[in-house]
Amino acid sequence: MKRIAMIPARFAASRFPAKLMQDLQGKPVILRTYEAAVNTHLFDDVFVVTDSEVIFKVIEAAGGKAIMSIKDHECGSDRIAEAVENMDVDIIVNVQGDEPFTEKESLASVLDVFDNDPNEEIDLASLMVKITDWDEISNPNTVKVIVDTNNFALYFSRSPIPYPRAKDVNSIYYKHKGIYAFRKRALMDFQRLPMLQLEATEKIEAIRYLEYGKKLKMVETTVSGIEIDTPEDLERAKKAWK
Repeated sequence: MKRIAMIPARFAASRFPAKLMQDLQGKPVILRTYEAAVNTHLFDDVFVVTDSEVIFKVIEAAGGKAIMSIKDHECGSDRIAEAVENMDVDIIVNVQGDEPFTEKESLASVLDVFDNDPNEEIDLASLMVKITDWDEISNPNTVKVIVDTNNFALYFSRSPIPYPRAKDVNSIYYKHKGIYAFRKRALMDFQRLPMLQLEATEKIEAIRYLEYGKKLKMVETTVSGIEIDTPEDLERAKKAWK
């Protein structure tokens, strides 16, 4: 199977404008993320797909591969679908542009899902990490996921799920990490299918796959990493990089 990594990169960001172009120990965040994906040596190719000429030029100037896309995409999956529509590829991994600490172990674990799926029954795979801090569990910026006994996703939410009504039950909570691995057909279906009520309400693109009956396998990881969503996250990343 031919496998590529795609890194969707919007210049605009509501909470932290131009965050992907912020300096992280001598290089922009997006370039650090691109290099991290390349250095895993898991992919036949790695691309940044962006609506920004600034980001495009930074990646190409460093010898990387970048693709310009239109600006008005609703989400990263739509941006990637546009870029790969005419590519001869089997598996596409969506790496978030604001995760410069992307590492091989997590990416390999989602790719393994497809190696162990000879009948091609699984449409996509993603990562989850256990969380225990109630502030994080209740934070609407943290997307939570619940799964069945085979670790297939049942639902994603910005609310705490499951809701802890029974205080004598030791509930386990998982944060959804936004790394996806798709079969190409599932990604192209996503682009064609309209957004429904649940996705529109929660503003979580993964819900669209569930609403249309796609099988989404979750893989637990212990690697939480640092996602750069705020200036405070950037400062944490700078300290961790040292």
